[in-house]
Amino acid sequence: MKPIVKIGTWWFFPKHVIGMTLFPFVFIDKNWASKVDKQTYQETIIHESIHIRQQLELLIIPFYLWYGIEFLIRWIGGNKNAYSSLCFEQEANANEYNSDYLRKRKFWVFIKYLKIK
Repeated sequence: MKPIVKIGTWWFFPKHVIGMTLFPFVFIDKNWASKVDKQTYQETIIHESIHIRQQLELLIIPFYLWYGIEFLIRWIGGNKNAYSSLCFEQEANANEYNSDYLRKRKFWVFIKYLKIK
């Protein structure tokens, strides 16, 4: 499924956020999008599209629950990089440069990125 991309200024974005996926939409910060090259923009769309697939695999609401619980476990456990340590973010970060990734991606592959430290 291709995401529905919306570019704008979003009141719900923290200052450092450039993109966010809320199924089936990908919200991209307008100021950031106007400053980056086409390649960086495309990598961001791939990253967020991976999140769309993850959300579909977990039937959307459970994705957000898992995301929040995993974040809390890592954050409470003292992980200063709790966000970037999430299995969902690890998968998206590792594969955002591969335009073929979603075609070849296996079901629930984000599990292999689940490393509790």
